[in-house]
Amino acid sequence: MNNIICGNGSDEILSMFANCFAGEGDEIVYSEHGFLVYPIAAKAAGATPVVAKEKKYKADVGEIINVCTKKTKVCFIANPNNPTGTYLTKNQLITLRKKLPKNCLLVIDSAYAEYVEKDDYTNGFELVNKFNNVACTRTFSKIYGLAALRIGWAYASLEVIDYLNRIRLPFNINTIAQHAAIAAIKDQQFIKKAIKHNNIWKPFIEKELINLGVQIIPGVGNFVLAKFNNPKKANDCYNYMEKHNIFVRKVLEYGLADCLRITVGLEKENTYLIKIITDFIKNN
Repeated sequence: MNNIICGNGSDEILSMFANCFAGEGDEIVYSEHGFLVYPIAAKAAGATPVVAKEKKYKADVGEIINVCTKKTKVCFIANPNNPTGTYLTKNQLITLRKKLPKNCLLVIDSAYAEYVEKDDYTNGFELVNKFNNVACTRTFSKIYGLAALRIGWAYASLEVIDYLNRIRLPFNINTIAQHAAIAAIKDQQFIKKAIKHNNIWKPFIEKELINLGVQIIPGVGNFVLAKFNNPKKANDCYNYMEKHNIFVRKVLEYGLADCLRITVGLEKENTYLIKIITDFIKNN
């Protein structure tokens, strides 16, 4: 338990990493379509956010290493990534850690780890156990469904956790969130049910969209990144769905203006989603 720190959502912990290990004159690296909290946290800490180009919507170890300098103090990797759903393998993460500057902390953001069932995937725990300059963040906001209660956590070496505790606000998590998280952990039957549901309906949405001529970025989360190859068409589809009470995610600020991120819903929601997108495609 001494290797764990909790936060007001994993967002707070990501910000703590930036504030604790980087500052003015330092750099924080993240991948091209990585989670937007990374550059926000970097700027708030006074550091410079540095973007590493991706290949086929996936973080590229070589590109990350190429943009690193002596000023690089933190490297954020969402694995799997939001909003693309792509991931780095365990071996790719190990290679990344070995090639990063030694005084650069690798932070693996594994918010969607529970959904991934690939044999070559790691949630990051193995790397934390092997290297003292790796940390892994987790959250109760995704598969556990407690986003509004704001509770996340990180697993890292005793040294890293000690540094974070020095800057952590003393009462950063509320009691209700803690009790809800404890109850959620105990209900592993729900987690199994959620994974099974996702394994049925995510492929369904992907297949139906492909049949409609919409490109899919292959991913491993609980969402689908749909690529319309036209920013206007993506925006028009978003507006059409919104008029029919379907709310998805625009990802313009991620450099993906021609894409929409669609979270897997309940059975009736998924079938309704496809119906509405089908209507849109036919009429446009």
